[in-house]
Amino acid sequence: MPETLIRKLEHVAALSEQEKRVVIEAVVRTRDLRSDEDLIREGEQPAECHVILDGVLCRYKLLREGKRQITGFQITGDLCDLCGLLMGRMDHSVGTLTCATVGVIPHQTLRDIMECHPRLTRALWQETLIDASIAREWVTNIGRRTAYQRLAHLLCEMSVRLRAVGRITDGMSFEWLLTQSEVADAMGLSTVHVNRVLQQLRSQRLIVMQGDEIRVLDWDRLREAGGFTPDYLFLVQTLGKVEW
Repeated sequence: MPETLIRKLEHVAALSEQEKRVVIEAVVRTRDLRSDEDLIREGEQPAECHVILDGVLCRYKLLREGKRQITGFQITGDLCDLCGLLMGRMDHSVGTLTCATVGVIPHQTLRDIMECHPRLTRALWQETLIDASIAREWVTNIGRRTAYQRLAHLLCEMSVRLRAVGRITDGMSFEWLLTQSEVADAMGLSTVHVNRVLQQLRSQRLIVMQGDEIRVLDWDRLREAGGFTPDYLFLVQTLGKVEW
């Protein structure tokens, strides 16, 4: 059930119980996906949207020579292809990075919601604007920050986003299912460089990596290392100051 989507929307709008039921009932079925499987491809004209119920997906562009640029990581609670409803055609692909489960929402259902529920419509519209805000921050990250700053910034962003949907395992740790190759595709780096920076962050006692989990040892120093402020995520009023 899409409780994480409701939790995410409530960061931008106070939803009534009826509106929450509308969101839950909008999901007509679920799909289970394997890792490294495309949910939707660039150029397709979808008739439905997908909310991530479990797992990690990414938006990406594939170059002619086969190189991939990941343009965003998508986590539980995200509507990963809402632009297909508004634009009619996908200008990028969405694929899984882990095994995942998504909820399917027909476009017609979303159109009906937009006709009858103005507050939900506003919340969904705000979600698309937040996605654009995150994309702008990623452009800044890749274009102007050093590799060290990029990785520290990404870790901060993912920890805040996971916390916002209730997926932080405790006050200082969060699940990290991304490979170094996937991080490299997102940050415009080589896997060797990603490995080197992660080792540097560990050696400076900013993080500890334990299997599929990252533990933040010093939030303030990690945030300073990445020049991270959460304003662009528009979660500040709900989350307040992040405490670790």
